[in-house]
Amino acid sequence: MQLVLVRHALPQRSETSADPALAELGVEQSLRVPGAVARFPVSRVVSSSQLRAVQTAQPLADRLGLTVESDERVAEYDRDFGGYVPIESAKTEFREAFDRIKAGHLPEQVDEQAFRQRVLAGVADIVSASAHTDTVALFAHGGVINILLQDILQTPKVLGFPIDYCSVTRVLFSRSGARSVSSVNETEHVWDLLPRNRQSTESS
Repeated sequence: MQLVLVRHALPQRSETSADPALAELGVEQSLRVPGAVARFPVSRVVSSSQLRAVQTAQPLADRLGLTVESDERVAEYDRDFGGYVPIESAKTEFREAFDRIKAGHLPEQVDEQAFRQRVLAGVADIVSASAHTDTVALFAHGGVINILLQDILQTPKVLGFPIDYCSVTRVLFSRSGARSVSSVNETEHVWDLLPRNRQSTESS
């Protein structure tokens, strides 16, 4: 069974909610996803319950004639925060928190074990409900994807991998229960739409 994990597209900034809709650029990014995963026979589209993930999943679901299945267990660690600041803005406005995340650590107010347990339980149920030949597209978040990668690869840091907007990470699950990481953070389909690359192009 193959799990294709897609990080959500760029969301809007919100001072009042941790569940903002996609920004205009994020909508454009999300439209690239169906083409990026077209080579895979996706049989289910599952999403975090957070709006930015659901909206990112919708173009693929529409292309395949499927319904987006929501699962709150694969929501991000920030789901109960009081707002949402894209990481690009946090770099200058909340430097201490940004540096902590970039060093591979969850924010201080997050219960790491509780987050880990709910994410892994959600993924385990998605896998157990799938046939061995299925490919499931799971739209989630950078923290969620990192938790799964760390659990499989036993890397030292919780946030050990950079996971870009709309990137694709693939994990394979065998009948015996073995898990293997096939790819991490594939971004070719949205390379020109990632904020850091747009900024470098505009400044050159």
